[in-house]
Amino acid sequence: MSGYEVEHGVNFSEPPKKSTRRPDLSTFHATFNETFGDEASTINNANSIPTPENVTATIRLAADTYETIDMDHGGDNQLLRFMIERLDGLAMEPPTKRGVSDTFLSELERIPKSKLKKDESCPICSEAFLDDEYPLVVVLPCDPKHKFDLECIQPWLKLNATCPLDRKELDAKKEPPPKVVEEEEEDYDEYYA
Repeated sequence: MSGYEVEHGVNFSEPPKKSTRRPDLSTFHATFNETFGDEASTINNANSIPTPENVTATIRLAADTYETIDMDHGGDNQLLRFMIERLDGLAMEPPTKRGVSDTFLSELERIPKSKLKKDESCPICSEAFLDDEYPLVVVLPCDPKHKFDLECIQPWLKLNATCPLDRKELDAKKEPPPKVVEEEEEDYDEYYA
């Protein structure tokens, strides 16, 4: 090893590590937030709706991301083909509403690395969960067997409120907490202060 390699902690004789297994989704997320607004309501007019062109661009970005994942893994993932076709259909007739909220995504059940099995993999990217040093695996509420990398399922869920495996609607709305019945106050309508 040369002095440079020792000083900087690198070894040029080793093959470089494999790059990340999924494309960068920052453009999708930025376009999505610009189009639909985010949880903090970046859209100033509450009555405005996203323009069809912006919604179509957002949907196409998600479809392109899934297309890239599919091509990187041989192009034979039937689930990804379905998802891409569904997104292409949505792009032709853009919806005015989005899928699930960021709150719903953040509340999805996370699967700890210790509970993942060696043979389990993401149905979208086809990568084994345990191949990732720090896997972020979520399970959808429709079925405990529907486990995904959060990075893979997030674009789909932001545009569609359905599970891509069984196409069940995901209940993005939680029941409001029960109202607390307060003691009734006495009627003071006839009194003057």
